[in-house]
Amino acid sequence: MTEERWPTEIRLSGDKRVLNVAFDDGGRYALPAEYLRVSSPSAEVQGHSPAERKVIGGKRAVAILEIQPVGNYAVKLGFDDMHDTGIFGWNYLHELGREYDSRWATYLDELAERGLDRETAKVAPIKGGTAAKGGCGSGGGGCGCH
Repeated sequence: MTEERWPTEIRLSGDKRVLNVAFDDGGRYALPAEYLRVSSPSAEVQGHSPAERKVIGGKRAVAILEIQPVGNYAVKLGFDDMHDTGIFGWNYLHELGREYDSRWATYLDELAERGLDRETAKVAPIKGGTAAKGGCGSGGGGCGCH
């Protein structure tokens, strides 16, 4: 079992584009809003299985509007593109910080593979299927996860 990480500081930058998080193990991370948005643990981004995970473009200018505590184990981030369904647990935030370089490189590669970019808002699934327009709850049927 993974040791639980606990934040000692969570601070949003003045321009609302970087979440600064410090942890009890000494880890300190400056997590860009764009990175957090495209890495959201929500079903809209991650899907309901690894095959449903989506690569989201066009989020370079996204900002974090709200940080809400969720119990004593996570925060819910509200972004200015109206996405607010991801609950970021402490271990997940720590992992995002610790693995930033490799995860960001993978994200940029995935954008390029799908003909997406950081400026134009489009969503592409990781494998098969069709690109989603608005997430797993859109299009009438929806998944019922929100």
